Amino acid sequence: MDVATETPEASTTDAPPRARGTLVALLFAAAVCNINTVVAGIAVPDIGEQFGASQTALNLVALATGLGLSISVLYLGAVADRYGRKQMLLIGIASTLAASTLSSLSASVEMLIVAQVLVGLAGGMAFPTTLSLITALWAKGPGRTGVIAIWSSVSSMATIAGAILAGLVLVLTSWNWVFMLSTPIAAIAFVLVLRFVPSHIAESNTPVDHLGGVLSATALGALVLGVSIVFAPGGATIGVVLLAAAALLLLLFGLRQARASFPLFDLSVAKQRLFWLPAVGGLIAVGSLSGAMFVGEQFMQSVMGYSPLQTGLAVIPAAVSLMLAAPLSARAVGRFGTRDTMLLGYAFLLTAMLSMLLWREHSPYPLVGFGFFMIGIGVTFVMTASRRALTSSTPVRRAGMASATSDLQNDLGGSVMQALLGAVLASGFAAVIAGKIAASPDAASLSAEVTRALQSSFASAEHVAQQYPHYTQEILDGARASLLDGSLLAFVIGAAVTLIGAAAIRFGLPNREVERRLAEERPEEEPTGLRDSE
Repeated sequence: MDVATETPEASTTDAPPRARGTLVALLFAAAVCNINTVVAGIAVPDIGEQFGASQTALNLVALATGLGLSISVLYLGAVADRYGRKQMLLIGIASTLAASTLSSLSASVEMLIVAQVLVGLAGGMAFPTTLSLITALWAKGPGRTGVIAIWSSVSSMATIAGAILAGLVLVLTSWNWVFMLSTPIAAIAFVLVLRFVPSHIAESNTPVDHLGGVLSATALGALVLGVSIVFAPGGATIGVVLLAAAALLLLLFGLRQARASFPLFDLSVAKQRLFWLPAVGGLIAVGSLSGAMFVGEQFMQSVMGYSPLQTGLAVIPAAVSLMLAAPLSARAVGRFGTRDTMLLGYAFLLTAMLSMLLWREHSPYPLVGFGFFMIGIGVTFVMTASRRALTSSTPVRRAGMASATSDLQNDLGGSVMQALLGAVLASGFAAVIAGKIAASPDAASLSAEVTRALQSSFASAEHVAQQYPHYTQEILDGARASLLDGSLLAFVIGAAVTLIGAAAIRFGLPNREVERRLAEERPEEEPTGLRDSE
C-alpha cells in the first residue's frame, strides 16, 4: 500500500489565518452535535406517552445519540486524520441533517432509537474534527488553552440551550420537532466550515487501523448497552452477556493496538499519566452532567410538575456558570496545574450532587437552580484542565486521537453515566412500585399486563391511571413516590462515582511542579501547518 509522504509546511504563527472565522465555524459545528445529545431527554415523557414505551426503551431513546457518537469518534477521528478533517466535518454535518429529519418522522419508539443512533454516527464524523483542528491550527500554549476553554464552554452551553429550546418546542408543538432543532445551525455550520476552515492541516500519512476501529466500535457499543440494560427489570442476563462481550472486545482491541504497526490508539501516548488519568477524570465529570440532567429532567416533569419549557428554563443556571467559569478555568490551569484545577471542579460537582439529594416534590426552585449552577462550574474546570492535558500529551499528527479521547469523555462518559443512572432509576421505580402493588388490598384483581405497565415507566403508569379513574390519584401518587425514590438512588450513585473520580485524580496525577518538569522532558511537538491548503 502506497503511503503519502508529503510534509506540511511549518506554521510561523500561534494562530491560523482568519482565526476568528475559523473558530466560529468550529464552534457552530460542535454546537450541532451537543444540541442533538440532549433534546431527546427533554422529550422523553411525551415520547413515552405517545408510544406507551417502557422506562428502559425511553432510556435508550435518550442515550442513542451518545451511543452513536461514542462508538464512532475514535475510528472516524483517525479516518479524518488520514484523509481530511475538513472533508469529514462537512460530511458529518450534512449527514446530521438527514438523520435528524428521519428522527422527526419516526413512527415507533424502535425507529426513533435507530434514527437517533444514526444522528450520533453523523456526529461522530463531525465532532472529533473540531478539537483536532484546534490542536493543529493553534500552537501549544496559552492561546490554545484559551481557545479550548471557549470551545469547551460553548459546547456545554449548546447542551443547555438545546434543553431550553426543546422545552419551548414541546410547549408549542409535538415532540417530533425537537429533533429538527439543530438543522438550521447545521446549515450555517456547513457554510462557515466551507468558507473558513482550511483543508489538510498537519494530517497523518499513515494507514488507518480499520480492524482496530471495528473492535473499538463494537466494544463501546456493547459496554453502553450492557450498562443500560443490566440493572433494568428483567435485563440482568442479557446485560451481563453484553458487558462480558465488551470486556473481551476491549482486551482484543488493546492487544491489536499493542501489535499494530499503525495503531488507531497509540498506547505509548495513552499510557502516560497526564493522558489517561485526565481522560478518565473528564469522562466521569461529563457523565455526571449528562446523568444528572437526564434524571433531573424526568424528576422535574414527573415529580415536581414542571412543564417541558419550565424544565428547559430550569437548567439556565448551568449555562450561566459555564460561561462565567470558562476564562477562570483557563487561568486556573496555568496557575494551579491539571491536578488541582480538576480537583476544584470535582468539589463543585460533588456539591451539586449532594444538593440534588435534597430535591423533593415541593422543593423551591433556588435549590434546583443551585445544583445546576454548581455542576456547570465543576464540569468547566474539570474539562478545561483535562482537554489541555490531552492535547499537550499528544503529537499534533495524532491530534485526532486526543480529540477522539476528549469526545469519548463527552459521549462515552455521558452515555455510560446516563445509562447507569437511567437503569438505576428504572430499577428503583419498578422495585418501589412493585412493593406498593403487593401491599395494596386490590393487588389480586390486577392482571399481569396491568402490573407490568405500572412498573414499566411513569408514562406507562399514567396510561393505567387513565383506565382506572377511581384510582387515578392513588396510582399517580404511587408513581411519583416511586420515581422520587429511584431518582434519589441515582443521585447517590452519581455522588459516589464523583468521589471515586476525585480520588483517582488526587492520588494519580502529579502536582504542578512535577507536571511542568515532565512537560519539559517530553520530546518537542511536531510542527503544525497546512498542506495543499485552499
